[in-house]
Amino acid sequence: MAGGKIKKEKIKHGGICAAGGQHFQGGISFHKSKGQHILKNPLLVDSIVQKSGIKPTDTVLEIGPGTGNLTKKLLEAGKNVIAVELDPRMVLELQRRFQGTPLSNRLKVIQGDVLKCDLPYFDICVANIPYQISSPLTFKLLAHRPLFRCAVIMFQREFAMRLVAQPGDTLYCRLSVNTQLLSRISHLLKVGRNNFRPPPKVDSSVVRIEPRKPLPPVNFKEWDGLVRICFNRKNKTLGSIFRQKSVLSLLEKNYKTLQALQLSQDGSSNDAEMAMAVSALGNTLGDLNMDADEKDDEEMDLDDANAKSSEFKDKVLNVLKQGNFEERRASKLAQADFMHLLSLFNKAGIHFS
Repeated sequence: MAGGKIKKEKIKHGGICAAGGQHFQGGISFHKSKGQHILKNPLLVDSIVQKSGIKPTDTVLEIGPGTGNLTKKLLEAGKNVIAVELDPRMVLELQRRFQGTPLSNRLKVIQGDVLKCDLPYFDICVANIPYQISSPLTFKLLAHRPLFRCAVIMFQREFAMRLVAQPGDTLYCRLSVNTQLLSRISHLLKVGRNNFRPPPKVDSSVVRIEPRKPLPPVNFKEWDGLVRICFNRKNKTLGSIFRQKSVLSLLEKNYKTLQALQLSQDGSSNDAEMAMAVSALGNTLGDLNMDADEKDDEEMDLDDANAKSSEFKDKVLNVLKQGNFEERRASKLAQADFMHLLSLFNKAGIHFS
């Protein structure tokens, strides 16, 4: 039996057994703790491949191929598949499954952690990923060069809804703003938990991510610095947020440092700098991007009286007044609004990185 001998287990229903909470396929046990949930619905697999728009000339990147149910369809649709798999048991199963078939010479398997390994060139990414790596993987892909055409990825449903959330939506957050700056994102389909073996505790969604080409002309570190502050309490007014002692101290320190060094920051960053900043961002957002905006608003500490420099505070607040942002909230601001606000701060010599 592929994957080794299983003792004292009753195998039934196509090689799946729930005895002792274990799940098997072809003799391989799946570990929920490692995010191993294998798609078992063939109609769903076909639908994902169809919606991916794979061309016969495409190199497809698959992350976490498991036992190869999706891999087989990807090989049939594209030119070749590069599969990145952490579990050596799954790597062995993949190799056994396709060994001696016409598809074997078009499959390359990389054993390793997708977050740590260098990804080769690919045209499109199609993946059912471990949900605990959703945020860092999303930004690692968006930082990949050369840019790929699109990625079609299965996420935990709440994470997917954050990716596509619009201004005013409950789940609109820093994750939404940053991913939508770098890519066009669309929700393709909802996937119930019973489509997986073993079933996860949550429903899932398939999302399409298309990197923007060309990338927006913005210094990404500056951009994320502004967005991070604004979404610290996304339902508070920007006037309240930028009156906080901690925010004013940070901005004034940046302001004085730049003045002392007589440096002027460029309004945009080159492609390599942006890629590095984007890749690093995923590790700051958390698994489901539970940013500070999820906390109780009463925790926010405003301190008008103790700001180090009332003159600098006036400078900051004048920028907000100039753009009519003082009474607006991050939860309602669109991409163009953040772009405008960042340009106003930068023109005033106020920077976020």
